[in-house]
Amino acid sequence: MKHRIDPKIDCVFKALLGSEDNKDLLIHFLNALLARELPAPITEVTIQDPHNHRESCDDKQSIVDVKAKDTDGQLFQVEIQLYQYGHLPQRIVYGWADIYSQQLQSGCDYDQLKPTYALWLLDENLLPEDGLYTHDYKLRDPAGNTLLMHGGIWLFELKKFCAQHVVSEEQRWLRFFKEGGNLDDQNLPDWMQTREMEKAMKTLMQFSEKENDYHEYQARQNFIREQRTIKKELEAAFERESKALEREQAALDREKAAVAEVARLKALLEQRGKPH
Repeated sequence: MKHRIDPKIDCVFKALLGSEDNKDLLIHFLNALLARELPAPITEVTIQDPHNHRESCDDKQSIVDVKAKDTDGQLFQVEIQLYQYGHLPQRIVYGWADIYSQQLQSGCDYDQLKPTYALWLLDENLLPEDGLYTHDYKLRDPAGNTLLMHGGIWLFELKKFCAQHVVSEEQRWLRFFKEGGNLDDQNLPDWMQTREMEKAMKTLMQFSEKENDYHEYQARQNFIREQRTIKKELEAAFERESKALEREQAALDREKAAVAEVARLKALLEQRGKPH
């Protein structure tokens, strides 16, 4: 390839899993990452409009990376997230709830609701270190009983994933997204020697070789760099402001302590000066 291409950049990610040409890759990806959850393997999907449209002008419209429906009506949301921010968990939950609730149009009954699965690949860690790179969230009570088996939210933290030997298709996909930007198409490792991975590399090569696609890739990469830079600058500014406030508070505390000490000494002197 002329250029190394990171599959996590959103335009590449959508081409890999959200295009009609690569629908077979999406099916394989979903079966791999949801192998322990799905009642039966997915055999066909319809890639849907990624816009979750509003029912009224007051509703919030959301856009997802990849949205699909299988032949049983189950819905799938697949997202790549390259950097973290304060309200990302709320966005994750809202995205799942939005897709789930959008199933019911006017006049529809609740029995028409189908399971909805949200899969998020996170390039930066979101959850505390616990030795796990994947977490799933469903409607459960404190005892672990599930209210309704209607999908849920799956988070895959790529930085925590460190399997050196691929032993499952889930691990193959996660390693591809974690290390894909450093792969040499002329010297692919053994774990990349599958039909799906070879086809995924062809998509990366398209962004590397075709001028228009590479310009789009560069534009998105530059935008993400800018967003990360802004985020770091805001975090640094917040840290400086916090330290300044801490110094001001410490100065106020010292001043209060000094005033209190003066008052104590004054009271002591007055007490000593009183006739016995």
